[in-house]
Amino acid sequence: MKYLTIDGMISGTGVRDTLEGGYLDLNELGISDELKIKISIWLQEYEKLHFANYADKEKIVKLDEEGVAICKRIFYELPSIKVEYFSNAKMSKLII
Repeated sequence: MKYLTIDGMISGTGVRDTLEGGYLDLNELGISDELKIKISIWLQEYEKLHFANYADKEKIVKLDEEGVAICKRIFYELPSIKVEYFSNAKMSKLII
């Protein structure tokens, strides 16, 4: 069974292998093109927030909610995979 972590780390793809480490290529995950685009856009917005020193608390909440929604969508598309969300802004994780 695969365990994935969704996070907004600026050097990553937004999806990493929780147990083995390392970011995964979104094209090799087996998720829909729509979800790949959603992850890429979300990651760009998280990067902007990072470079703004996470100053906008409302944006943090919004992006973390979107990150949790991405987790749920991955679980829906790949039901045999366990998924957790890591908030880079809050340095906390949530198991979905």
